[in-house]
Amino acid sequence: MPTFRLIAPILAAALAFTAPASPATAQQAPGGEAPPMPVTVVTVEASDVLLTSTLPGRVAASGLAEVRPQVSGIVTERLFEEGRPVEAGDPLYRIDAASYEAAKAAAEAGLAQAEAQLRAAQREEMRQQELLDRNVTSRQVFDDAVAARDVAAAAVKVAEAQVLAATIDLERTTIRAPISGTVGLSQTTQGALVTAGQSTALTVIRKLDPVNVDVTQSAAEILQWRRTGQQVAEEEGVTVALRLADGGQYEHEGFLAAAEPHVNEQTGVIVLRLEFPNPERFLLPGMYVQVVMPQGVVQNAILAPQEGVTRDRRGRPVAMVVNEENQVEMRELTVQRDQGNQWVVTEGLTPGDRIIVAGLQKVAPGMVVKPEERGAAEAAPTGN
Repeated sequence: MPTFRLIAPILAAALAFTAPASPATAQQAPGGEAPPMPVTVVTVEASDVLLTSTLPGRVAASGLAEVRPQVSGIVTERLFEEGRPVEAGDPLYRIDAASYEAAKAAAEAGLAQAEAQLRAAQREEMRQQELLDRNVTSRQVFDDAVAARDVAAAAVKVAEAQVLAATIDLERTTIRAPISGTVGLSQTTQGALVTAGQSTALTVIRKLDPVNVDVTQSAAEILQWRRTGQQVAEEEGVTVALRLADGGQYEHEGFLAAAEPHVNEQTGVIVLRLEFPNPERFLLPGMYVQVVMPQGVVQNAILAPQEGVTRDRRGRPVAMVVNEENQVEMRELTVQRDQGNQWVVTEGLTPGDRIIVAGLQKVAPGMVVKPEERGAAEAAPTGN
């Protein structure tokens, strides 16, 4: 009797705390089958895809002139403001011109002397001609007079050349800007001695609008696109974008200015020179930039989300696709390359295919699923 009194409460408690049926069991479809697994899909479409490649480069001035003296002397004056724009022909420095003025005066005096000797020789020639006509003098004397006149005429030309050289040297005592651009810092001061053709430049002028950016492009990639008949960056009319060191996009587009018709034997690349407008002088020589270079156009390609593409055991790219019967199919893909957060697929997908991008771990080929477009799934309200 005592034993029964102990067992009865235990049985009653066990019946009271029996677990209810699980939600999964309660939601089973008729016949005991589980409902289709919900997955998120993206419907892909075909389009012409412009492939781009980001190439590093540095900004270079489109024109550069190192200013050096062409005559020797003492610098007496600097005539420009450092870091300011200058025009071609603007005076930059002035060298002491006293000795060059004296040299020009001496050359002019030599020219005057030569011209006087030429006039005397010409008069002598005329006198000998008259005497020869009257048979008063010999032919030899007349020929000597003609030769003296020719020598005097040559001496005048030499003197004129000396005057021209002295004039050029005198003009070069004022050092002028050879090109238009922005002048840099001065590397000499007033009172310094400079020499003609010295190795150290007095200053440097850089043309900053436009500017150049030199990048390298693989010759193998260019050859590949040309074989397939695609448009490549070396063709005219192709514009390129510029990304700055801070990640920002440069507001002006550039274009291909020149391509080196030579492949580097060691690296296998071709140097491309790109030109960018720089009206605000925002780009400076030596600045590191990245060029977004068009590589070619793939006709009727499909951009597949990268999260929907995986690899099989052999390393081949595959994707899970939901067919019209909402069954899962595995497709082997031919991937051209990446484009941002997508893959450029040329084979394996057709327009209208629905790629599974969420829920891949819970599905297998042949399984029936409940697909929902990614945009609609993100916009759908969540339950309480």
